[in-house]
Amino acid sequence: MNQNISKKQLAIVLSKLEGFREAKVRVEQYTTDSEIAADLLWNASILGDIEEKVIVDLGAGTGILGIGALLIGAKQVLFIESENSALEIAKENLELVKHLIKGKSEFILKDIINFNQKADVVIQNPPFGTKSEHADKIFLEKAFETASIIYSFHKVSTDSFIEAFSRDKGFEITHFWQYKFPIKASFDFHTKKIHRIDVGLYRLAKVKIQNK
Repeated sequence: MNQNISKKQLAIVLSKLEGFREAKVRVEQYTTDSEIAADLLWNASILGDIEEKVIVDLGAGTGILGIGALLIGAKQVLFIESENSALEIAKENLELVKHLIKGKSEFILKDIINFNQKADVVIQNPPFGTKSEHADKIFLEKAFETASIIYSFHKVSTDSFIEAFSRDKGFEITHFWQYKFPIKASFDFHTKKIHRIDVGLYRLAKVKIQNK
């Protein structure tokens, strides 16, 4: 772990990164809360899943998770995003903190379905499937193909699906954290400045087959 930054400092740095300028409801573009992002990354680091790891940020958006991983010692982060406008903001955000980063970064403009590289860890805050049904399932499937360790946000109401689907794919839930995920008003139909939803962060690990 980068010993020069604390969890609180990480959250502060992440809070200064720019979010979506014109969020698109179709793909559920919501900026990940900086304190929740810092909590994910800090816990992942404690579990040995950040430092010197090659990490894929699937559906990277404006880059908060991947940039945070680089700030605390990731060897390399691949930012995968299908919206060019979001990826450009992610690049600008990385420029703001590049003096604090030693690891490598790569920005890939591509639908996650067409991404086929392998990595050590996947971190992702996928669409919750509210506007496009099963959107989160597509992200999970790709994550399972990409790495043996996955950190993924999902609505707590889908818990039984996450557990069953992961098991079917040879993965198990090793850790779970729950948050009141703040969704800031980004669209005309939002009636509250901040709407909070119950979201779970799942750490999923590929089940090791025991030799008989």
